[in-house]
Amino acid sequence: MFAFVAGGAASGKSAWAEAAAMALGGRKIYIATMEPFGEEASARIQKHRAARQEKGFQTVEIYTGMDRRARAICGDTVLLECMTNWMANEMYSPSGVGKKALEAVENGMAALQAAVPNLVVVSGDLFCEGLDYGPYTGEYLENLANINRKLAVQADLVAELCCGIPIIHRQTEAGRIWLEKMV
Repeated sequence: MFAFVAGGAASGKSAWAEAAAMALGGRKIYIATMEPFGEEASARIQKHRAARQEKGFQTVEIYTGMDRRARAICGDTVLLECMTNWMANEMYSPSGVGKKALEAVENGMAALQAAVPNLVVVSGDLFCEGLDYGPYTGEYLENLANINRKLAVQADLVAELCCGIPIIHRQTEAGRIWLEKMV
């Protein structure tokens, strides 16, 4: 099973994705992709850790190089939080691959999908403003849009969260059964 969950900032996507992962059960792994690079990032990381504290997730922090680390993940259900951070890390972090970020994320996703039976991926919706950010940020947004489209096509369940309300854009039969478990 593979679910792709997207939404804007503070849309409820993380909580909904956690509920989706909980419905799948088994040994749950939370892949955290936000590098703790300052006070704001550290506060968000703590908020997310507190939100899932009693939910039985084992946290694994992977900022870059998912293709090398995915094979070692031993879990039934993996929640990857979140694609927006992972793409930025691959593009801009000293440990990232820079211009080859999209390829690295695609390869990392393929390795992750091959390694685990159930996967929930969260991504941000950063495309609604219609602003021209220039080439530096524009390349990031283009890479993120490309991977989001690819994942949405592959997923058994595609949900967009708006004000905490899930809008289901796509579901296979397996995705429909999964949604029923969540209710």
